[in-house]
Amino acid sequence: VQLQASGGGLVQPGGSLRLSCTASRSIFSRNSMGWYRQAPGKQRELVAFIRTGGGTNYEDSVEGRFTISRDNAQNTVYLQMNSQKPEDTAVYYCNAVPSLSRLWGQGTLVTVSS
Repeated sequence: VQLQASGGGLVQPGGSLRLSCTASRSIFSRNSMGWYRQAPGKQRELVAFIRTGGGTNYEDSVEGRFTISRDNAQNTVYLQMNSQKPEDTAVYYCNAVPSLSRLWGQGTLVTVSS
């Protein structure tokens, strides 16, 4: 079953959005979970991930602005995005880390623009 990210939209520079993604219990409980993004004309990149134990890692460009979290009871992973910049504009996806090809969904579009 593909993972469906939600919560994207249009936001002004400096604004905030919160993305969410719910997985099956079997996927969620056994894997680190991550948020990936793909900007126009660029390759998809991993921007943040969270281990089953709660440890987190961030790509340098989002460190200090984005926060990833997981709700183990709800099998849901979140990405709180603050102080957004135009270069954050991309389609955002959630997946396991390392990613599992069968889980890629359509993603959710985040547009940062005034």
